[in-house]
Amino acid sequence: MINRSINFTPGPSQLYFTVPDHIRTAFREGIPSLSHRSKKFESIYRDTVDGLRALLGLPADYQIFFTGSATEIWERSIQNLVAVNSFHIVNGSFSKRYFEIAQQLQKQPVKIEFGAGQPFTAEIPVPTDPQMELIAVTHNETSTGVSIPLDYIYKLRAANPQALLVVDAVSSLPFPDFDYSKIDSAFFSVQKGFGLPAGLGVWMVNDRCMTKADQLLSRGISIGSYHTIPSLKAHALKFQTPETPNVLGIYLLSKVIADMLRHGIKRIRNETEYKANILYQALEMHAYLKPYVADKVFQSKTVIVADTGDHTEKITKLLLDKGLQPGDGYGAAKKSQLRFANFPTHAKEHFELLVDTLALN
Repeated sequence: MINRSINFTPGPSQLYFTVPDHIRTAFREGIPSLSHRSKKFESIYRDTVDGLRALLGLPADYQIFFTGSATEIWERSIQNLVAVNSFHIVNGSFSKRYFEIAQQLQKQPVKIEFGAGQPFTAEIPVPTDPQMELIAVTHNETSTGVSIPLDYIYKLRAANPQALLVVDAVSSLPFPDFDYSKIDSAFFSVQKGFGLPAGLGVWMVNDRCMTKADQLLSRGISIGSYHTIPSLKAHALKFQTPETPNVLGIYLLSKVIADMLRHGIKRIRNETEYKANILYQALEMHAYLKPYVADKVFQSKTVIVADTGDHTEKITKLLLDKGLQPGDGYGAAKKSQLRFANFPTHAKEHFELLVDTLALN
């Protein structure tokens, strides 16, 4: 039986609605067994990176690399871009894990940490440190639904021009309209905002990052093995990868990006705003539910977290009966919160049904 429920879990989330057709085409064309050294694969790689440049407005000095996951990019970014010092904004479980990976790699990271779901404010001084090599920012905390304003992110880079600014945009892209001239790297994995099966990370890096990796290598500092920036770049210039990649995932990403370009990124962003607004309004007006992040400045548009308290089980059943699959709260909040993904695959009608269903209780 085909599952007709709408999946609001923030990852893996609902497949983009065109993916089943693209998968059928891929199997007819033998894409899953395609050699990654073939001209056909090079064409797929080129289509994917060209489409992503157009969708996100990436500058010419950016290269796009493919990895196994965004989790891998946490590690690779520290290995390739940090000799000693990295700085981390920690406001949830995933940004904290990025910091911990720097520790495990025996760097000397420092952090500013905020309580789960407690937004920092733009009035907090922007730290400056001439020894800071990398600033790691998780734009959208999937665990808490806290989103860091872009202006604050840009201030970090402006105050520390020697540092590389790396943005984890795993659960926000393609929604945010980043000014990529003010950051040095961004990355995501495809099972969230791009609505694909898990198993592919996408790492976007500019020339400053590539120069830094070369400098570390010239100093005899280990920057990893097969997925070093120099190796990834050398292969990317030929529209190839160092190893056999997730060819099917890259193919599907190229097709979904093409679908999104036809739909229009401006329209996608406007629809995301609309869907987020009606759900937050419904939570604010509800008798016993409320947004977990109270300050609108820091409310994520792509992962909305609801405080459900003792009503979690009842609300979950109500939604499931309507074919709506909410995401559990994260970690300690598993039984007291629900999370709702708001990605391009979620239609306005999905959110209107969600809001109407919540109003029934």
